[in-house]
Amino acid sequence: MELIQLILFRIQKSINMNKSKIALVTGGSRGLGEDMAMKIAKKGIDVVLTYHTNKDMAEDVVENIKKLGQKALALQLDTSNVKTFDDFYERLEQGLKEVMGVDKFDFLINNAGTGIYEPFVSTTEEQFDEMVNIHLKGVYFLTQKSLPYLNDEARIINISSGLARFSLPKSSAYGAMKGGVEVFTRYLAKELADRKIRANVVAPGAVATDFGGGENKTNEAKRKAVTNFTALGRVGEPDDIGGVVAFLCTEDSKWINAQRIEVSGGIMI
Repeated sequence: MELIQLILFRIQKSINMNKSKIALVTGGSRGLGEDMAMKIAKKGIDVVLTYHTNKDMAEDVVENIKKLGQKALALQLDTSNVKTFDDFYERLEQGLKEVMGVDKFDFLINNAGTGIYEPFVSTTEEQFDEMVNIHLKGVYFLTQKSLPYLNDEARIINISSGLARFSLPKSSAYGAMKGGVEVFTRYLAKELADRKIRANVVAPGAVATDFGGGENKTNEAKRKAVTNFTALGRVGEPDDIGGVVAFLCTEDSKWINAQRIEVSGGIMI
């Protein structure tokens, strides 16, 4: 009897060791989200990524993840429209069952978003509401509705911005929303502790992507200013950010909770 129990224990242990965890990365079809998805997959984690409109780019990322030996799935999601979230999670549950043979996932990375560069005095109510819906309301309720689909001991990683710590002109609406996300994250860590769910913030500095019209890629005056303000002397690249998010999806980060990790090269210090 003891021998049989030992064999069964070893079989179960082997199954658990070979079972991949699953991450959901919103906005994972390009830029920072794409790099996060790829770096997470390199950790041996399966990935579901969302896209807003560009399905082809998302499917390219899926194929690249599969080449790494991990399972992957792309789903459409408008993170600004809370009314679509129930339908999204139904599609997610179906996709998880069909592609990965499970009905829950382990890591929620709230990354999707866009930005505006507009002075406070001329920011419109419509622009402000867009920032609220995408970066605060959307994150709040997408996370709330994820709870039945998240495994216990899951991780929630919210993407903020260096602009929640320091101030640059034309970013008041965006920066205010990211400040809200950082406070929200601490509440998540407190209120979900009974399920051992950890919640943290990753706050990139200026990164050269298409975000907000691609200013950090194409505006040479801004790039020069960022370079001068940054200890490491350059603008960030997507490759600088994804690995930190991937690390927070590993057991090496299991004691990190309710923290803000800025990944900015030492800007404005």
